Amino acid sequence: MRTVRFHQYGGPEVLRAEQVPTPEPGEGELLVEVDAIGVTLPVVRLTHGSPEGAGVPLPHTPGGEIVGRVAAIGPGASGWRIGQRVTGLAFSGAYAEYAAVSATFMTPVPDAVDDHAALLVSRSGQVAWGALHAGGFAKGDSVLVTAAAGGVGHLAVQLAVALGASRVVAAVGDVAKAGFVRELGADHVVTYDQDDWGDPVDIVLDGVGGEVQTSCLRALAPLGRLVSFNGVGGQVDVNELRMRGTAVIGFAMAHLAGLRRDVYERHQRELWRLHIDGRLRPAVHASLPLEDAAEAHRVIEARANRGKVVLVPR
Repeated sequence: MRTVRFHQYGGPEVLRAEQVPTPEPGEGELLVEVDAIGVTLPVVRLTHGSPEGAGVPLPHTPGGEIVGRVAAIGPGASGWRIGQRVTGLAFSGAYAEYAAVSATFMTPVPDAVDDHAALLVSRSGQVAWGALHAGGFAKGDSVLVTAAAGGVGHLAVQLAVALGASRVVAAVGDVAKAGFVRELGADHVVTYDQDDWGDPVDIVLDGVGGEVQTSCLRALAPLGRLVSFNGVGGQVDVNELRMRGTAVIGFAMAHLAGLRRDVYERHQRELWRLHIDGRLRPAVHASLPLEDAAEAHRVIEARANRGKVVLVPR
């Protein structure tokens, strides 16, 4: 089968298209014939040898969100059928025509949902909703989303609107993205270099970190919560948190999926419903052939995307 992997750490140029044997599904795994792959920022960082990718055996085929059809069922993976459409996360081996993935992180795709929408709703949508959940979102809260034009961010903006936020602020790195996030329902748009981000908010969902995180903390109202769902680390003054009664929360999808399965599955049902009802509109910035994975990484690194960047094996 065709795959894309890297033999050394570096930028997009280290990604190579190669032929490798088709994997066999192991205990509790499904072999999925992949129809589309979502490119994520953590995976882009992984190729550079970031902390997320430290120690992975080389050569390495990157992971990511996938959607496809069950081609084989491993021992212990019950309740699935050959040909069933599924979507979810492969921690490695996603950039390929076939991927062996844990059934725990897969979910069936409703007939009414196309491949690209399934790819985004099932994973980026889960991260967006999970981050809102981690921040204790309640109807009437005000929400600010950084990386608001990205794969997770553009869905987080729509979810906050759909779930009854009183005000949704979209923070982006380029003013050229303002029109895109306003169309998603954002009430106000700010850029990272602005000194004033407007009235304080109850919840910030941060997918950038670093210096942007400092501005996010300033944007919180007393008792506000910042949820970091992605991005590089930033410094937090815990005394400042105490004085203002604010909180910083880290969110990782794997923990919610593994430890709060009931919440995860409830969110998934609601995400499908919101999409089918037309209230959650996933956006695909570009759909590229698998062999163009390097170009997909360049788009993500440049933060040029409006929505998701997708790879298609065939």
